[in-house]
Amino acid sequence: MTAVAPTATVLADSVDTDGVLTEEALALVATLQRTYGHARSVLLRRRSERATAYARGARPGLDPATAHIRDGDWTVPPAPHDLTDRRCEITGPADRKMMVSALNSGAKVFLCDLEDALSPTWANIVDGHRNLRDWAAGTLTFTRPDGTVDTVNADPATIVVRPRGLHLNEAHVAVDGAPVAAGLFDIAVAAVLGGRQREAAGSALYLYLPKMESHHEAQWWDALIGDVERRVGLAPRSIRVTVLIETITAAYEMDEILFALRERITGLNAGRWDYIFSVIKKFGADAGHVLPDRQRVTMTVPFLAAYAQRLVAVAHRRGAHAIGGMAALIPSRRDAEANARAFAGVRADKQREAGLGYDGTWVAHPDLVPVATEVFDATLGQAPNQLGVRPEPAAPVEALLDTAIEGAAVTPEGVAGNVSVALRYLAAWLGGLGAVGVDGLMEDLATAEISRSQLWQWIHHGVTLPDGTVVTADYVGALLDAEVDRLLIDGGDKQLLTAAADAVRKGALQPVLPEFVVGELA
Repeated sequence: MTAVAPTATVLADSVDTDGVLTEEALALVATLQRTYGHARSVLLRRRSERATAYARGARPGLDPATAHIRDGDWTVPPAPHDLTDRRCEITGPADRKMMVSALNSGAKVFLCDLEDALSPTWANIVDGHRNLRDWAAGTLTFTRPDGTVDTVNADPATIVVRPRGLHLNEAHVAVDGAPVAAGLFDIAVAAVLGGRQREAAGSALYLYLPKMESHHEAQWWDALIGDVERRVGLAPRSIRVTVLIETITAAYEMDEILFALRERITGLNAGRWDYIFSVIKKFGADAGHVLPDRQRVTMTVPFLAAYAQRLVAVAHRRGAHAIGGMAALIPSRRDAEANARAFAGVRADKQREAGLGYDGTWVAHPDLVPVATEVFDATLGQAPNQLGVRPEPAAPVEALLDTAIEGAAVTPEGVAGNVSVALRYLAAWLGGLGAVGVDGLMEDLATAEISRSQLWQWIHHGVTLPDGTVVTADYVGALLDAEVDRLLIDGGDKQLLTAAADAVRKGALQPVLPEFVVGELA
């Protein structure tokens, strides 16, 4: 009989993992992988089966089997003291410089990202966990090239860690010869390295759970996290979570997701970019759901407006926070007039969210913290949130799939823009950067996914542009080649651009749309 290794195996030796991948952390990863790995495989198979059903014409809806949950009179527990006020949350990767800047930005919460805003090189993942360890220990600093040391202020933002999604593996760590679930790895390591320290400081490890597609997945996360608490010695239900509603299927199951996590959940977030990607991915083969240029798919169009309104109504009915979507603007240092217009757009977007009853919102840049905070200050006053606002959904649940956008079209500029964003972002991602400034916006993997999935959808349906041009794989391929040439002339890295172009071709120019472009690159 072959003995089972008591710990996980690290498959890479080129990165210093000392003090990060401790014996305790690796043993916990191994135990959790053996306990929850099979159930995760079942959940991923359910995703695939549901996607196949949608491709054949099925459509989501409210499940009659869970009507008792939706109709029930129940609420979630109040948020802990340091998550009661979430009027402005800043997001960014678990990068040392970014972490210190975000903690000192004046935002109430910092989403410290191990997912879409962090390119998952092994060095980045290990370094991210090392930075989280130092933050939990109170020793996080950043040393600039000139020797100046940035430290964390006395009243920093509260960190909420975003682990990687259910679908991702950590290829550098194996249990019983197979890669471990990346999200499981992230939570286990973060809990071992910092959970007890955060508890001793009067706080706890807080999480943002991404890419969820059903309440069955919420049950999996809840069981996993509860087991982590027991094995690490943390107080029961101390690890509190916020769930990103960033898939169309999760939008129909918000009550059920809250119920599945009801002893630890604090809120729902409107993850708008991944949500748009999810709609294209699930229903992109249906000619009735072709979306126009990305810039025209705003939060006021029917399917996004219905989603935004429904999220507040469901969250507040259950006593959970509703957190708004990302403002991705990178303020210009050179064009004051353009900056003023952009800031006005951000302000209007945040006013829309505050008016809907949201308790807070996201920004991607420290310079946007004052703008978002000012808007929510005007609405909240001295109150920490708007949980007392209990709106009813303004549109029926069927409106979640109302993707008609009056007067909108696919344009040559829109096609070229998607090619450019996907190519430039993926080149940076392959080079180790996950949060990338592109044309004045802070892009992460979600916007690259929207860009390449829209290209696929337009090719799949042979969309005709206003000038009569039909969008084909050859047409998009020619734009891609021209963009690579342009970027090479501007000094771009040939190896990275070539690899990124190959990724765009695999992700957008094939007959079948891949589930995630990251899966093609891992």
